[in-house]
Amino acid sequence: MPEPLDVLVFYSPVESTEDVLAAVFAAGAGAVGDYTECAWRVEGTGQFRPGPGADPAIGSLGALESLPEHRVEVTLPRSARRRVVTALRAAHPYEEPAFHVIATADVDAD
Repeated sequence: MPEPLDVLVFYSPVESTEDVLAAVFAAGAGAVGDYTECAWRVEGTGQFRPGPGADPAIGSLGALESLPEHRVEVTLPRSARRRVVTALRAAHPYEEPAFHVIATADVDAD
């Protein structure tokens, strides 16, 4: 029985998405059956306001920032969670990248 897949969703500045995807793919995300480097993305507008103590890669402390970002979804084997999230954090340009990992149901379990 194949290992259950989880879903990683992350938000990336448009110009950084390819680099972040390359990192999470290299760490084991994005494979579905015989296909690799599978991802879904949509462009939208992200916003944030860096607070005291932040070291923003984009914008300045206290100022509301809005910019084009991708919402990206990739699958990953459940056993690769830590490795994929570590790769995401290392490749992402933001000090605090926004992401979540969704545990999918094991539909093949009895």
